Amino acid sequence: MNSVQEIQARVAGHKEDIVRFMREICAIPSMDSQIGPVGERVAEEMRKLGFDEVRFDKMGNILGRIGSGPRVIVYDSHIDTVGVGDPASWGWDPFQGKVENDILYARGACDEKGSTPGMVYGLAIARDLGLLEGWTAWYFGNMEEWCDGIAPNTFVEVDPKVKPDFVVIGEPTRMQVYRGHKGRLEMKVVAKGKSAHAASNHLGDNAIYKLLPIIAGIRDLEPKLGDHPFLGHGKITVSDMQVKTPSINAVPDEATIFIDRRMTFGESKEQVRKQVEDLIPADLKDSVYVEELFYDEPSYTGFVFPVDKYFPAWAYEEDHPLVQAGQQARKTIGLPDAPSGKWNFSTNGIYWAGKAGIPSIGFGPGDEETAHTVNDSVSLEDMVKATEFYAVLPGLIKP
Repeated sequence: MNSVQEIQARVAGHKEDIVRFMREICAIPSMDSQIGPVGERVAEEMRKLGFDEVRFDKMGNILGRIGSGPRVIVYDSHIDTVGVGDPASWGWDPFQGKVENDILYARGACDEKGSTPGMVYGLAIARDLGLLEGWTAWYFGNMEEWCDGIAPNTFVEVDPKVKPDFVVIGEPTRMQVYRGHKGRLEMKVVAKGKSAHAASNHLGDNAIYKLLPIIAGIRDLEPKLGDHPFLGHGKITVSDMQVKTPSINAVPDEATIFIDRRMTFGESKEQVRKQVEDLIPADLKDSVYVEELFYDEPSYTGFVFPVDKYFPAWAYEEDHPLVQAGQQARKTIGLPDAPSGKWNFSTNGIYWAGKAGIPSIGFGPGDEETAHTVNDSVSLEDMVKATEFYAVLPGLIKP
């Protein structure tokens, strides 16, 4: 029996364990970056499978290591989720979930707990079959939803201070190999005004009104943004608004809009900031200004790692050795030919590939269109099948 047949036989033998593991980690809430309990459950599985090292890092992400070879690969899967919103909008318990036509519907099933069982079992199976010789392989279950890239940044610079040679990101890819996505710059525009009683509003200076031409300008700006044949067109959205006012019977003296700007290749951070600054009318420049956002919220362990909320676009060519290894892995395990693709949303790849220049690809079960919705879901067949990919891939990456 060749190694691929051995892998497939072992995955088939572990199918019930893999599915049970998936159901159990989905059943553990991990919203608002509170991944301690689900991390403990992942740690339990890795210890059962004999990982060489299993522990939490300083930030509170869960680490599992197999081997100590000179080549280093990281399997990155974020195990935090967004919230459930209005519970009444779900037709089932969002954590216990439901299985219908072999599809698991549960919060985090698609985004992104669905890659964790395959990564954990895939690495263990690869080790057992001698396919990780010369490798140090890490499973990295992390926090991503509230600030892309901060967890891998700490992996490289803080704990365990390892810069891998290759990374596989488990965000949903519909079982295809993905090789990039747009970047992002998060900004806010702040308008200062003067408060007054609403009954004497002529004595005030309404901060909200100062933002109206800027909001309209953002609405109309998108057709003028950059484009790229693979990554696509830049995007810009006013995503939130906050107002400071003494009361609802007063003129607001401060108003802020928040902007999500998706950046394609050819767009610099300085350029996209200036595009927004240029929307401020000349007569308002002394009271309206643009700021880039900064993330310095403590994790659930109290760990703080300040980063700016600038996330570079990244992509690798189809002929990049890691992309080719991913495509060969798909073929090896019997998946039909499919071109490599890209995500529409953002992932930890903005640090691994965008900032650190570490070759990265994506592969995972699920379709990103169900992410963050009440139809958050994954095919259990694909979730189990992905285990084969994660097991076979390291042996196909050329030295």
